[in-house]
Amino acid sequence: MPIYEVNINEFSNDDYVLIGIHTTLSEYKLAYLLNQHLHIKFNRAGYDLDFIKKGSQSSYTVYEYTNVKLCQDWFLIANVYKSTLEVESISLFNQSDSITRLIPEKKKVDFFLKLEGDFDYDSIVKIVEVIKQIPQIITSYQIEVNSLKSKDFLIF
Repeated sequence: MPIYEVNINEFSNDDYVLIGIHTTLSEYKLAYLLNQHLHIKFNRAGYDLDFIKKGSQSSYTVYEYTNVKLCQDWFLIANVYKSTLEVESISLFNQSDSITRLIPEKKKVDFFLKLEGDFDYDSIVKIVEVIKQIPQIITSYQIEVNSLKSKDFLIF
């Protein structure tokens, strides 16, 4: 009976494109503007990416769009989770805001656009350029997925 070796990396799906977006917009406004400019239809996903790290829970918003004709799946994922903590203090303010990032090594990225499926290089360049033209977007650019230590957080 032959013995098969299984490489755990075979189960990891790194076959996607990742675009970082810098903006001060809320997720629903960004999804709306991306829908308008890219002619897609992002909808709020029925799930969030929920994590518990060091005893604190964080939840990252996800929007999704599927183009069945072109075999493409698009995901808009928040990189920032803000929570308010109650702090014991004798001062006037007894709340503290805490910010957690889905991908900590990309602290300046507010949102990720994850593209799965049949995308060629030219279409990715065009998507990035269209996003950059939206006035409320500070910048956007493609991120090398394999350079991320926390890329497994983007697999869902």
